[in-house]
Amino acid sequence: MPRRRGQTVSDGREATDTQTSTAAGVRMHTGYAQTLARMAYLWGWPIVNMINRRAAITRAPEPGRLNGVLPAAPRGRLAMLNDYIDSAETFVTCPNQDVVYGLGYFSLDEEPVVLQVPDFGDRFWVYALYDARTDQFGQLGKPYATPPGLYLLAGPAWNGQAPDGIQAVIRSSTSLAAVIPRVFLDDTPQDRAAIQPLINQIGCYPLTEYDGHPQTTDWSNVPTIPGPAADGHGETKWVLPDRFFEQLAQALDEAPPLPGEQALFGQFRLLLDAAAEDTDLAKTLVETAEQAEQELIAPFFRWEHNGRPAGNGWNRSTNNAVWGLDYFDRTGTAKSNMFDNRPAETQYFYTDYDADGAQLDGAHTYEITFPAGQEPPVDGFWSLTLYNDQHLFHPNELDRYSLGTKNKTLSRGADGSLTLTAGGTAPSSDRVANWLPAPQATFSLYLRAYWGRQPILDGTWQPPAVRRTSG
Repeated sequence: MPRRRGQTVSDGREATDTQTSTAAGVRMHTGYAQTLARMAYLWGWPIVNMINRRAAITRAPEPGRLNGVLPAAPRGRLAMLNDYIDSAETFVTCPNQDVVYGLGYFSLDEEPVVLQVPDFGDRFWVYALYDARTDQFGQLGKPYATPPGLYLLAGPAWNGQAPDGIQAVIRSSTSLAAVIPRVFLDDTPQDRAAIQPLINQIGCYPLTEYDGHPQTTDWSNVPTIPGPAADGHGETKWVLPDRFFEQLAQALDEAPPLPGEQALFGQFRLLLDAAAEDTDLAKTLVETAEQAEQELIAPFFRWEHNGRPAGNGWNRSTNNAVWGLDYFDRTGTAKSNMFDNRPAETQYFYTDYDADGAQLDGAHTYEITFPAGQEPPVDGFWSLTLYNDQHLFHPNELDRYSLGTKNKTLSRGADGSLTLTAGGTAPSSDRVANWLPAPQATFSLYLRAYWGRQPILDGTWQPPAVRRTSG
């Protein structure tokens, strides 16, 4: 039977509903501090990542494009692209060229924001709303049959009243929040023209600017905002080990404990208190962070350490954007491919290897064949994207980085099958339409299934094997 408050236990002590925690003021020895520090690094890495991305993006004085390629806006606003994201983008790994992206960061307890949803008709769309932990909140998108209108995003501490004309109030679990609209775009001139009026109706602004009327912005005509230059070594480094423990307290404040995390938070705060009183311990924390970055975080960049096996040498996302206490998958995704959608919105499949278990390399040619009727079963769209060894686009003369639903010139076999090829050498002219150019180096493949049907969700559909055919 469970013990009640005040009930005496067998050794004569009185049981209570609370448990004793580590006493304040203890002098932590090095081994204990290092153990706590590694766990803090695993837990806090995605949140520090979010904090630093918000700081960088919201330096923009007005909505525009950072370095001409990435949507950037002041805090409380968003910016939109008006076409696929530029291949030079290095702000986030694993972008796609199936949708038109937007991006905005907020501090929702300071002031809620109004978010505009136009009528997208039959076009697939989703606004992914992320809290400080990169968990999604709210449901805005085609899979939810969300009606067009004006929505209010508010933080957990906001207690104001929504004005007339607001469709619904959507609460974030944390003040720090972000929105990434994704709107599907066919790779045709006709659809590029058709999408512009819709894109221009997407917007976000502080509640104090709300006047009951939707606003429009010509997202094809926004300023270029100077930003840091890409260093040629992959994604921008958003978590710096030598600064991590300076930012951990902010991460603990930005993401209050989930049920079951209270003791963990208490230990992390004691660790920070101890380091504040001991310069040698503070140095140990930095050394531990640097070691953890290499031993604990870096391996997540390999797809074999992300999600779970999906068959035929692929792995698939797990708990994406509904992480909760799943630190493994939250941190793995934050390192390898930040900002997943929920499983009901998108499933992700990825691999570094061919069917024989060998690393994919542009020196060879590979085929990925979907038998007739066995392309990814989706109500939205699907695509296969090729990334270089940094999980970014590989520049190529075709300016082609993915193939799938958006492409209207893919050739199929007489039996209705679809074979896509990937490699560093161009195939014959009759097969170029189905070819993904690869670098003359290692690369990975990444399959997206937006609004997947039940076989995608339950895992009965599996991606086809990646078969090496030459080289």
